[in-house]
Amino acid sequence: MIHLRKVSKIYPDNTAALKDISFSVEAGEFVSIVGQSGTGKSTILKLLIAEERPTKGQVEIGDWEITNIRAGEVPALRRQMGVVFQDLKLLPTMTTYENVAFALQVVGASPDRIKEVVPQVLKIVGLEDKGIRFPVQLSGGEQQRVVIARALVHRPKIFLADEPTGNLDALNTREIIDILKKINSFGTTVVLVTHNREVVNQLKRRVITLSGGEIVSDQENGKYTL
Repeated sequence: MIHLRKVSKIYPDNTAALKDISFSVEAGEFVSIVGQSGTGKSTILKLLIAEERPTKGQVEIGDWEITNIRAGEVPALRRQMGVVFQDLKLLPTMTTYENVAFALQVVGASPDRIKEVVPQVLKIVGLEDKGIRFPVQLSGGEQQRVVIARALVHRPKIFLADEPTGNLDALNTREIIDILKKINSFGTTVVLVTHNREVVNQLKRRVITLSGGEIVSDQENGKYTL
């Protein structure tokens, strides 16, 4: 499903974000990528969505060899993925329903398709009764759930989450992680990037630990010990 082979990423100022890393994620896995700030966690996600390109090595997503993907192919690649960043980017003048529907409208989905899909994904994240609320009327945890719902509208095979609980309290953090586990139970591959030790250790799933741009540990049912 996901394969990184001897991947390095060196920025123009000679900062080495990743150093010759290799790992694979199989279809249906739930994998946490952990490490302290500046260890290369977010760089991996940027490579997976083709926002960044590797300096060396190969990146594969399913049948896509995306190391040198053409710009025109990137939207099709990203429609196979659900992506959630810590920066929510909700549209403040749109309701919950409209924020989620917008992700379908921009790719030309029909009104019937929108009416079918939006209630489904709002139910998955537990916001079926908050469709007419605006972002300012939602808690931080609810806003994050809107973002997750929006990322699910294309029924992605892969779900990438970059610090999705970074600004949340313990209760909301548990709720978001439970939603990610639910998404994974549908057969979707989930890659979680986080520095939250408690979240990772409670998940008891595979953990890839980065330090200084290198993989220092890759364990099934692992823990974040750095």
